[in-house]
Amino acid sequence: MNPAFVAFESERRIAAGDLGEVVRAAKQLLDRRKDAAVLVFDGRTSALVDIDYRGSVDDVLKRLPKPKTPAAEEHEQPAPAPRGPGRPRLGVVAREITLLPRHWDWLAQQKGGASVAIRKLIDEARRSSGDKDRTRLAQDAAYRFMTTMAGNRPHYEDAIRALFVHDRRRFSTLIADWPADIRDHAIALAYSDQAD
Repeated sequence: MNPAFVAFESERRIAAGDLGEVVRAAKQLLDRRKDAAVLVFDGRTSALVDIDYRGSVDDVLKRLPKPKTPAAEEHEQPAPAPRGPGRPRLGVVAREITLLPRHWDWLAQQKGGASVAIRKLIDEARRSSGDKDRTRLAQDAAYRFMTTMAGNRPHYEDAIRALFVHDRRRFSTLIADWPADIRDHAIALAYSDQAD
């Protein structure tokens, strides 16, 4: 299981954990070494997190985005107006989709109507492609991280190819000489969908 956030300074992983912990460690390092450059990554996606390090540690922590949790989102929404008779609200979000006429015709013939049929199709697709989706997301996260942290390292392009053809042995061999923290994090990301 990858940590929620990870911070790197050059080739070294300096912190991992929740965003507050990681940013606190990064800010302390930046206060000690003005020439340091710290990158903070989302631990699941490897997206870079933009942090404003101006001011004290407390100032920096106050400016962090609040994590989106279902409980927090419920409190942010205004209280719903009292409902009259009819179906209860189930957290359904109405959005537009575009389909061909033959798709609408087929959906109209399904028991429960178009919405029920689409929800069933999506649930079935999620069940049947779950492993593939997890593998793809792990590869994408490893690719993002490696591009940022190791794009100029030896064997980078070959390692990316090995990653996307699922050649774990070749991937590990190609990045074996990379700095330990970068190598270990890339492997953890690339194979986070697999149990060792």
